[in-house]
Amino acid sequence: MGTSVLSLRIDKELLDRLRHHAAKRGMSVQDYVVRTLIRGDFDERFSAAVEETERFYGDQVKVT
Repeated sequence: MGTSVLSLRIDKELLDRLRHHAAKRGMSVQDYVVRTLIRGDFDERFSAAVEETERFYGDQVKVT
């Protein structure tokens, strides 16, 4: 898997908040943002998988 560059323009307040959150976790801002994006992507894919399972099995599946 290769890598690419994504450039973002964000305001100072948001960058300061990102720096704060990243520092609390001992991470760089870049690593924090990438990890957050990966987690968000996983959440979306997991939700889609749950919905597909519920459609396939109908009322037989109860997620608690």
